[in-house]
Amino acid sequence: MQIVLPPEAEALVQRQLTSGKYNSAIDVILAAIKLLEQQQDIYQGRLQELQQDALIGHLASQHGEVVDGATAMAQIRANLRSRYTSSEA
Repeated sequence: MQIVLPPEAEALVQRQLTSGKYNSAIDVILAAIKLLEQQQDIYQGRLQELQQDALIGHLASQHGEVVDGATAMAQIRANLRSRYTSSEA
């Protein structure tokens, strides 16, 4: 496969080569592909977590285990405050 990079991407590859971090343009491209794969893995993992959380919330609502928005926000703020104050200690 042959590709033509836009000037901005070519300049980025050139800067990485000049930095001495990589020996060839293909090494830069392979590193970028690895980062893309890692980013996609993180995204998929987070998406699955959110889908699971949504399912838990849906099931809870079907059982009447819900709180109003103001109460939920107060609980979230209290949780964040406790995390913040415990991390300062």
